[in-house]
Formats: sequence, structure tokens, C-alpha cells
Amino acid sequence: MLHGRLVLASQNPHKLEELRRALPGWEIEALGRDDPPPEDGATFEDNARIKARWGRAHAPGEAWALGEDSGIEVDALGGAPGIHSARWTEDHLGRLLAELEHAGDRQCRYRCAMVAIGPDGSEVVAHGTLEGVVDRVPRGTEGFGYDPLFVPRGETRTVAELGDAWKETHSHRARAAAALAELLT
Repeated sequence: MLHGRLVLASQNPHKLEELRRALPGWEIEALGRDDPPPEDGATFEDNARIKARWGRAHAPGEAWALGEDSGIEVDALGGAPGIHSARWTEDHLGRLLAELEHAGDRQCRYRCAMVAIGPDGSEVVAHGTLEGVVDRVPRGTEGFGYDPLFVPRGETRTVAELGDAWKETHSHRARAAAALAELLT
């Protein structure tokens, strides 16, 4: 059963595929524009809302516009890179390992915020979090971003080792998508 149409205000193909798997029954497509707004909000939710509003201005009238922002927060780094995760540095794994070289506390979390704006202007907000630790060496080949270093609480393998099938139901993005789906249906 098709629930509706969502237009993702992002060009990230990994996020698009994760959302398609996490939101069965929804037709999800990328907005298809390469002029995104600046992500200058103070929180993940702020940035997701900026993207959703931009998406709403350019999405087809009958579709929900979906903005998503996510990243990793590392306790030993005062929550950094946080909202700057995607733009922190080109060698994000190398920098994270260097920053934590002598850190005893390697606790971290993935956070995700989603904001969907409907054809009538109504807004739905959902969040998802995945707690874990930063490993000492990258392991695994699936996923993207910080996944080769992120070991979820209760696991011994990194998200990149656990793989895309695991992420479908356990990742911060999957958790936010599940919460969003409940709110939209």
C-alpha cells in the first residue's frame, strides 16, 4: 500500500537509499536540484528544517518535502563534530582517530533529525539516536561516513561491518524514519 510521496531535499544517494529501505510504502525521490541552502542552523533539527523549507519551495505540490540532518557527536570532543560532521574535514576518519588518540572516553552517538513539510504547510518532526563508541581502527566496507569507526552499544562490530541490512532497522536514521512514519500515517 502506497502511503504517499516524499521528496528528499538532499543529493546524498546513501541517505536516499537508506530512507527508501526505512520507509516502505512511501515513494521517495531526491529533489534533483544542486543549489541547496546553507546549513547554518544551530542544531540538526534546525538544519533539517532549513532543507525541508527549501524542498517545500521546489517540490511537486502533492508531495511532502523532507529535510534530514545527521552526524556524530563525540563526548571527548565536546560533542564535535556534531552538525559539522559532513564538512568537518575531507579525511574525517583520520581526523577523528587523531583527535581521540589519547582519549580514554570514546563514547559517541549518531543523531538524526527529520522535518517533513506537507502540501498544506503542516510540519512533522522526528528524531533518532544511536549510542556507541569510536573504535581505534576503521573496520568494514558497508555504510558511509563514520560507519567504519562507530561501534553501536551492545555490539562488537562497527556499523560498516554490521552492514546496510542492519542499518535498515537500527541506525539513527532508521529510528528517525520509523518515528516519522508513525507521525505521517
